[in-house]
Amino acid sequence: MPARKPPTVRLRRLAQEMIRARERAGLSREEAADRVRMDPSSLWRMETARNRPLRRTVLSLLDLYGITHAEEQARYVELLAKSNELNWLTPFEEALPEDYQTYISFEADAARLIGAETAFVPGLLQTPDYARALIRGVHPALDENDVARRAEVRARRQEVLAGKETKLWMVLDEAALHHAVGGPEVMRAQLDRLLEEDSKRVVLQVVPFSTGAHPASMGSFILMEFPDPDPSLVYIETLTGSLFVEKPEEVGLHRANFEHLIARAISPADTRKLITAKRKDFT
Repeated sequence: MPARKPPTVRLRRLAQEMIRARERAGLSREEAADRVRMDPSSLWRMETARNRPLRRTVLSLLDLYGITHAEEQARYVELLAKSNELNWLTPFEEALPEDYQTYISFEADAARLIGAETAFVPGLLQTPDYARALIRGVHPALDENDVARRAEVRARRQEVLAGKETKLWMVLDEAALHHAVGGPEVMRAQLDRLLEEDSKRVVLQVVPFSTGAHPASMGSFILMEFPDPDPSLVYIETLTGSLFVEKPEEVGLHRANFEHLIARAISPADTRKLITAKRKDFT
């Protein structure tokens, strides 16, 4: 059975709009599925963005929901047409966890990424050597081929975002600058990479050790903000799986934690000074 393709932001938006259309029509999911002779589980997968529906299925449902004008239907069909997965990911599907593929698809459409990293340099800012050393260290069961493929995916993620106005604002625990991933030479190059980042696109702040406990002490997270009307989404990665946080109140809690973090962290200018000083430790 082929692997399920990761959802995109547009597919997620289509799913949400189809739910709203059904609810405006006063139909339950079971009633709608019965009326168009569709398995209720298939409609559930469509409404949760787990499956990409066929065009004719979307049109049949729109007719049922009373959305019959050609211009109105065209808006839904356009969302479906633009909801294709990232084609460059296809050769890497077998080497990547499904949740990670989903994250990549959302990341590529984000207008802004904010968050915290407690132990390592964020993936979007890693050099190839650092990425390979980190993947090898965190996932010791992977063979070298899979390590190389995952590192290549990380580099491709950076290419996708390089041509966009996406802003990355990350708060790092100072520990991320101390872990000697790959050895001194790799770390020098990695810290140089951080110093070379365009400050208009990437904002970095560090929470120094002297701060003690802080809101990111519980773990790393990425909050993805999308252009209106798509709601923000939080991604949390763990050893055994990943979590997407979608409830507005929970996303709001992570946003508030981020605000507390940047208040506790040193400024971007002082962060650059700290990185420059830390680089000397790897000479």
